Amino acid sequence: MDLDISGKTALVTASSRGLGRAVAETLVQEGVNVMICARGVVTLEQTFAAVRSLAAEGVKVEYEVADITKPEEVERLTQSCVKKLGGLDILVTNVGGPPPGKFFELEEAHWRQGIEMLLMSAVYLCRAAVPYMKKQKWGRIIMLNSMVVKQPIEGLVLSNALRNSVNGLTKSLSHELAPSNITVNGVATGWTRTDRVDEIMQAQAKREGITSQEAMDRMVRSIPLGRMGRPEELASLVAFLASRRASYITGSTILVDGGAYSGY
Repeated sequence: MDLDISGKTALVTASSRGLGRAVAETLVQEGVNVMICARGVVTLEQTFAAVRSLAAEGVKVEYEVADITKPEEVERLTQSCVKKLGGLDILVTNVGGPPPGKFFELEEAHWRQGIEMLLMSAVYLCRAAVPYMKKQKWGRIIMLNSMVVKQPIEGLVLSNALRNSVNGLTKSLSHELAPSNITVNGVATGWTRTDRVDEIMQAQAKREGITSQEAMDRMVRSIPLGRMGRPEELASLVAFLASRRASYITGSTILVDGGAYSGY
């Protein structure tokens, strides 16, 4: 299927590794000009070189070091995307997860950091990007989220509590921006093999006195497909939602979890 997005421009955040990198790679291979960003310059530069190597002739890839929990850096990042790539059609909001832990294991500072990381980063990015999309009467916003918006995971109280605020933002913005032909959707990932999942498994193993591999094996048994997801599988859905083909899908949060969510 031709997604018909070649020549569009995307900003993908937290894209030096994991899910964000997979999204950037997939979009570039669809002919989208992509701006990637992260806080760590060394890994970001390495990823930039790798992503650029996938780009066909005429497809542009740029990068910026940025902390998306700071509104002034988000504004700079967005302006850089428009200046270097010529516009901003697609925004993919992504951020690393907050520290795992149960309620009484976490301090007030963890909650404040979690709010800035999970919710406010998305707020800052949308506030900066939407004016460009409104001007051209076309846009796609895809917010990477987690299956915890449907089914809480033990030991991830920050994610359980705060990621639903991003879900609410997704739905609210989809209504507000529909008249401007801007769609807003969420993609809720399940257990996908990334550094973040390794961190969660290590925390669970330490808490329960088992090995990380035992924790991993137990988690995989809970997935009907019997395996973890691959980042590129999630990225394929993001690319579709970013495309012209998905023009009548907005306000949805779609699970990519191998069937792990047990509800309807």
